[in-house]
Order: sequence, then structure tokens, then C-alpha cells
Amino acid sequence: MKFNRILLKLSGESLQGEQGYGIDVNRLNEYARQIKEVADMGVQIGIVIGGGNIFRGLSGTTNGFDRVKGDQMGMCATVINSLALSSALGAIKQKNRVLTAIRMEPIGEFYTKWKAIEAMEQGEVVIMSAGTGSPYFTTDTGSSLRGIEIEADVMLKGTRVDGIYTADPEKDPTATKFHDITYSDVIAKGLKVMDITATAMCMQNNLPIYVFNMDIVGNLKKVMEGEEIGTLVHN
Repeated sequence: MKFNRILLKLSGESLQGEQGYGIDVNRLNEYARQIKEVADMGVQIGIVIGGGNIFRGLSGTTNGFDRVKGDQMGMCATVINSLALSSALGAIKQKNRVLTAIRMEPIGEFYTKWKAIEAMEQGEVVIMSAGTGSPYFTTDTGSSLRGIEIEADVMLKGTRVDGIYTADPEKDPTATKFHDITYSDVIAKGLKVMDITATAMCMQNNLPIYVFNMDIVGNLKKVMEGEEIGTLVHN
């Protein structure tokens, strides 16, 4: 096994499954089973989920929402997704806990690095919600920050594609996949892996990112077993 402690970043959009909105219960349960499978291997797991299936702050601003309020709505969306995942994990007897970046008791405990690490060391899956707690930061930046804070070995970015390509493979059939790539190349080529703030944070703090397709059941375990099914971003 390659990693002892991981930060798993899940996209909110992926949670909507085939529905195109909200939370698809089948997709949610698939994710929960994959996470439990890896937790059973003894891996310590921290999770950050986006909120794009419910509300996206940045697109809200184009519809007249104040940017700060829009981002706060996005943070609440990530809490909804985190509670859903927590519930799905609880249903299959996987101990877990939701921590929030803004005070929201009794919905979740207020996040601290030490609380998160202590819970992971006790075998709990820790779901860290509400982004960074500040506006103008994406959940990608939130996951970079949390990954660095909890001293994860890697950030696993679960997406709908099986890695990083020269262009969007869903739109450009000639796009080719990178086996691995440096942070500086990602930034220089303008590849849409994560936003620049998130990428720069990982680069400065030497947190590798592994991009893979989380929507194929069993892929998370394959990553943990060292199968090369995605793209590694590193210094």
C-alpha cells in the first residue's frame, strides 16, 4: 500500500449521478462502500466534498448574488453533501465524523487539525466541510489546505475522468493523457486540474495530487494498491 493517510477530494457534481441535480442515492452509497473498503485496509481518511450539485457560489454571482453570500451558500451546500455521506457511511457501520469550518453545532463539530488527526488515528473517516470557512476560496483550495494541515501523504482527487489530459477529453477526442506531470507544468499549460491557488499551495507544501476516476466502482482501492489508473501531479 502506497499511502497511510489520504485526503480524498470528491466533486459535488459527481454526487448527482445520472439525475443532473442534487444527490443520487446510488452514487452516494457506491462512494461510501469504496471509502469503507479502503478504511478497512487501515488507511486513515480525510474527505472534502464540493457543493456544485446544490449551489455554486461563483455562478451565483452572475445571477445577481453577492459574492460573499454566494460563497457562504456554497459552503452550506458542502455541509449538506457531507452529512449525506456521513449518513451513508454510518449505514454500513463505518465510523465517521463531520467537522465544519464555520461553527455549526450540533450539525458538526468545529474543525481543528488536532481533532481531525485524533479521529483519523482512532479509525474514523473525517469529513471536513464548509470549505475554508472564508469566501473567495474554492473547495479545491479547501482540500489543499486540509490535506496539508492533516499531513496527508497525498490528495486523491476523484473526478469523472481518469486523469489529466492535454485538453478536455469529453470535448476533444484528440486529447492525450499525462501519466504524471509537475505542478509548474500544470500551471504553465493552464490545465484545469484545480484552481491556481490550490495548485500553488500543494506545490509549496509538497503535497502530491493524484487525479483518477472515482465514478468507476473499485478504483479507489486500486489507487491504494498502487495500480496506475490516473495522473500524479508532483514537484
